[in-house]
Amino acid sequence: NMQQRRAGAPPGGGGLIALAVLVFTALIALRLSVHKVEEGHVGVYWRGGALLDRITQPGYHMLIPIVDTWDSVQVTVQTDKVTDIPCGTAGGVTIHFERVEVVNRLKVKYVHETIKNYTINYDKIWIFDKIHHFMNQFCSAHSLQEVYIDLFGSVDDKLKDELQADCDMWAPGIEIIAIRVTKPKIPQSIARNYELVEAEKTKLMISTQAQKVIEKEAETDRRRATIEAEKVREVSKIRMEQQMTEKESQKKIQEIEDLMSLNRAKAATDAQVYSITKIAEANQLKLTSEYLMSQWISAISNNTKVYFGQRGSFLEKFCLVNLSCQFSFKISPSW
Repeated sequence: NMQQRRAGAPPGGGGLIALAVLVFTALIALRLSVHKVEEGHVGVYWRGGALLDRITQPGYHMLIPIVDTWDSVQVTVQTDKVTDIPCGTAGGVTIHFERVEVVNRLKVKYVHETIKNYTINYDKIWIFDKIHHFMNQFCSAHSLQEVYIDLFGSVDDKLKDELQADCDMWAPGIEIIAIRVTKPKIPQSIARNYELVEAEKTKLMISTQAQKVIEKEAETDRRRATIEAEKVREVSKIRMEQQMTEKESQKKIQEIEDLMSLNRAKAATDAQVYSITKIAEANQLKLTSEYLMSQWISAISNNTKVYFGQRGSFLEKFCLVNLSCQFSFKISPSW
């Protein structure tokens, strides 16, 4: 203490410095040992370069500083972009694919196995390098026309199927969801030729479409005319059926009226026949000698003069037969 006072050092200064150093070291150790795993990721750990079995979920975790190291592995859907892929076609033309996008995901339960076999950069082996390899194989096996035009629409699916097949065999934790391949860049001179071809195709397409439109309009007009003719025919048919129905109704009405007239005429005739018959029967009953004599006498009495013909006439005979005649006649000298 005497020496410290002589040196001008405050009493207890060495303990404070040691304490400060200890606290500082503890804070640094705490800072190095505590780490955070983001959502959508898991944490993997190495100790002395060896991969541990420990897999941590999102949140705060601790490790042994200096001895342990860790890294974050994404387990949600991600898009890897492979850019500037040169390749040569079967005809010797060099083209470049500007970008190939691979939508993929690493399954959580395969994280440890995949990292252990292919390191944290597993996607470089099974996505980036495989894309370059496949695109070069594809170009070398086909002509520029096939790569640029004919087969370009199917290259996405072919690439996806091949990548997924290799991953299923060697890295089953990698899931290839979708692949998008951009149109390759070709030499300007060839591109101009394709542009001319596309322009001609566009003209042909426009002409074809115009022809189809004309044909469609003609077909529409034909159908419209057919519909109109069918409509007229149906209207005519309906009118004809209506007229036939009216005629049938008129015919039935006329038949009923004729039948009624016939029945009336028949009834009148029957009545007349009946009347005549009854009158005839009544007259028949009246035709007795007494009735005839009575009628004869009545008729004679209404005449002021009566002339008789020769002897043996009907009147004489009648009077002789009918003894009931009580009139006396004056026989003219001509008898």
